[in-house]
Amino acid sequence: MFDVNFIDFMTFLYTIKTMIKIYVSPTCSSCIKVKKWFDEQKIPYVEKNINGQGLSEKELKEMLEKSENGTDDIISLRSKIIKEKNVKLDDMSVSEMIQFIRQNPTVLKRPIMVDDNHIQVGYDTDEMTTFIPKARRLKKFVCDTCEDVEKN
Repeated sequence: MFDVNFIDFMTFLYTIKTMIKIYVSPTCSSCIKVKKWFDEQKIPYVEKNINGQGLSEKELKEMLEKSENGTDDIISLRSKIIKEKNVKLDDMSVSEMIQFIRQNPTVLKRPIMVDDNHIQVGYDTDEMTTFIPKARRLKKFVCDTCEDVEKN
């Protein structure tokens, strides 16, 4: 049906086009599991430490635009800062919200994975399979007997 080399080439092109960013906190156990899963799947990603590197306005806008439920998907209402300061997210404009997150990155749920088309929050392997390149998923679907390219 499909030549294995063609599928590998398509996987490579997909990887270049859609670099995955994983926003993490170094001590977060779910973040560690997500990175391990991506490594095991041999899916390249860029790790962004939300505490150390800081988040750009562009990155936060991208997260908000891709999340189905806006701030509900990416901000933890159980966060100590939200509770202590009695923060009312609904009363903030988008620019105020972005500045608040940039100043208080620990309010973000973790990990957050983002590519050109998807956002996923938290460690859920079923949901994370959407980050496996289409060509590799297609290979598994149409070619159960093909040699494993990773072993070559």
